[in-house]
Amino acid sequence: MEIKPEKKCCIAVGMSGGVDSTVAALLLKKEGYRVIGVTMQIWDGSINIPPSNKSACFGPGEEKDIKAAENAAKKIGIPHYVVPLSKEYKQHVIEYFKEEYLAGRTPNPCVVCNKKIKFGALLENMPKLGINYDFFSTGHYASVEYEQTSSRYLLKRGKDLKKDQSYFLSQLTQQILSRIFFPLGSLTKKEVCEIARANGFADYADKDESQDFIENDCYEYIFDNNKGKPGPFIDTSGKIIGQHKGIIHYTIGQRKGLGISGFKEPLYVINIDAEKNVITVGPENALLNKEMTVENMNWIVDAQSLKPSFHCKVQIRLNHKAAEAEVKFADPANFSTIKVHFQEPQRSITPGQTAVCYHDDIVLGGGIIRSCK
Repeated sequence: MEIKPEKKCCIAVGMSGGVDSTVAALLLKKEGYRVIGVTMQIWDGSINIPPSNKSACFGPGEEKDIKAAENAAKKIGIPHYVVPLSKEYKQHVIEYFKEEYLAGRTPNPCVVCNKKIKFGALLENMPKLGINYDFFSTGHYASVEYEQTSSRYLLKRGKDLKKDQSYFLSQLTQQILSRIFFPLGSLTKKEVCEIARANGFADYADKDESQDFIENDCYEYIFDNNKGKPGPFIDTSGKIIGQHKGIIHYTIGQRKGLGISGFKEPLYVINIDAEKNVITVGPENALLNKEMTVENMNWIVDAQSLKPSFHCKVQIRLNHKAAEAEVKFADPANFSTIKVHFQEPQRSITPGQTAVCYHDDIVLGGGIIRSCK
């Protein structure tokens, strides 16, 4: 059963200045809800990132995005508030990002941001600033339903599978899901842009979407002077064949920028050993693995209702097509770690990334990839 807030509810909409959150606020206002717009302020200028014309989550261009959100709220006819969260963002997202890369893993900052900031610190700080609300909405392409038989809230993929963002939301808890409403879950991106244009927001529909975590792709800027040390590239036999610049510059599956040449076939990063400061490279087929361990699982369905061994589809990164797999609990008495065995080998399973289990369009749960083989 889809959650539908009562008309007397006040719904706070997280507005980024983009077309999706703008249309979410517009639709709720048109449906007769009391709507307020809220925008996170996460940039404080303490990291020297050069400005860019390309929008991103973190960087000096935030001021422009906040202004776009304010203008959209004014045009829709709703109050708008800016919530300062730079301290929380640096603590939970930036520091996490740095620690993971320095440990040789590749994190997904968007998943952490949704859990800790957008659906965490933002919702916790709003009442402290006198911003009271009943439900919270965003422009995510996903949906939440309530299942009476299990008495649980279910997270489901959005109608537009090309834009589906349930993967990013897999760490949300039952408590959070009970107060969330996604107005765009039943719409396609094309339909959202058409609604925007029909209501005087053509400039929002035509804006380039924010695709990057850090403006200008300036990941190195957040590491300050702690960028790691150069070390050896080795092949799969252990032979040293070159030198890397520091492990923060590399991720599993990377081919470009290695600075290694003279081999018969292209080489890819297949393992990063942070403790030894060694990166292993090899041919493309060395990237294929069938098994992985996933930790810190957040179960959206009741984990106790799942069998000790069950089959589902597992997605290992945003643009990965969820693949058939057998999932087992590492410890039947503890549901936090799972062992995943894919039917077919998967390319570039990357420690630090998020893995999400699906049954059809329902998110069963998600966790962090720890290792693969």
